[in-house]
Amino acid sequence: MTVTFTIENRFDLNEVVALYQSSGIARPVEQPKRMQRMLQHANLVVTARQNGQLLGLARCLTDYSWVVYIADLLVAKEVQQQGIGRQLLVEVQRITGPEVQQLLLSAPSAMAYYPKVGFQPLSNAFAIGRKE
Repeated sequence: MTVTFTIENRFDLNEVVALYQSSGIARPVEQPKRMQRMLQHANLVVTARQNGQLLGLARCLTDYSWVVYIADLLVAKEVQQQGIGRQLLVEVQRITGPEVQQLLLSAPSAMAYYPKVGFQPLSNAFAIGRKE
């Protein structure tokens, strides 16, 4: 399987929503305007495609100097566990550079995945949850 990894900044919202639904990641897919804003305001989105079909993406916020926050890492259910998620993370690191720290919040179901791809758990993070 030849997968192409690319930075993209224009999206077919229906295609992206279908990927979120297929991946199993919980996002407000029933709120298209909110999903559009999520994509529009991410300043780094790396996609994985095969023959034009969207298979995965990493939606990120970064300053390209110090930190990149990986807001979403998702891969279509039918191609999970084939290294696409790992390669998306490699591409984020390649694009942002070795001096940039990668940070993310994990879904409970993915807690065992991230240490396998080099992430260390942190005990010094804080959050205020969203109201909606």
